[in-house]
Amino acid sequence: MDAGIRGALAGCSTATITMQLLKRGLRATAMRGVAPLAAGQGRVVGEAYTVRFIPMREDLSDPAILSAGENPQRRAIDECPESAVLVMDGLGNGNVGTLGDILAERLRVRGVAGCVTDSAVRDAEAVIATGLPVWSNGRAAPPNITGLAMGDLQTPIGCGGVAIIPGDVVVCDGDGVVVIPKAMAESVAADGVEQERLETFVQERIRAGHPVAGTYPPNEETLAAYEVWKRSRD
Repeated sequence: MDAGIRGALAGCSTATITMQLLKRGLRATAMRGVAPLAAGQGRVVGEAYTVRFIPMREDLSDPAILSAGENPQRRAIDECPESAVLVMDGLGNGNVGTLGDILAERLRVRGVAGCVTDSAVRDAEAVIATGLPVWSNGRAAPPNITGLAMGDLQTPIGCGGVAIIPGDVVVCDGDGVVVIPKAMAESVAADGVEQERLETFVQERIRAGHPVAGTYPPNEETLAAYEVWKRSRD
């Protein structure tokens, strides 16, 4: 990802990004039931590297699969690129964990930006201790093979009710996770930065005693005052 786009998106909240995507006609972009594993994880931006699980079937979910060389999840841990976000489609199964502390530590060491899963996390406190930013739908003790089977990697997936194509841009913060189609990332970043700046001005106006009506959304008078404010800051 271009460093300028990454930096711009790092300054935009997921709330801002969902509004920008809505203006472009995209409504299903924010994952449902996926939240930060720990407080204070900050904001993470990266291209999606995907893993897909399928429903558990006993012959596909034998413990031996955990050490198999073709295990997509294990491959992803060692193949997910630096600065990317590992996104795992766990079918929303919150009763099993698709990430544990050893795998989280390996991702951190390799420079992966973060991990998102719509299933649960095992060894949650130990995962938090690794420092890897993680977004999930909760915590669970059982391993993934008790409820899921391995699917494949770097394929289109659904996570938290959102479609993700490998290479899409994922933005994660305290409010959750939003997915930006790769082709829209540059324009969303540019317009998102402008929205953040305008809303900073609007917040100042509200703090100064201006009413909501005409201030948010801004009317022509407010926009004119914003242009003056912007020039003074520039």
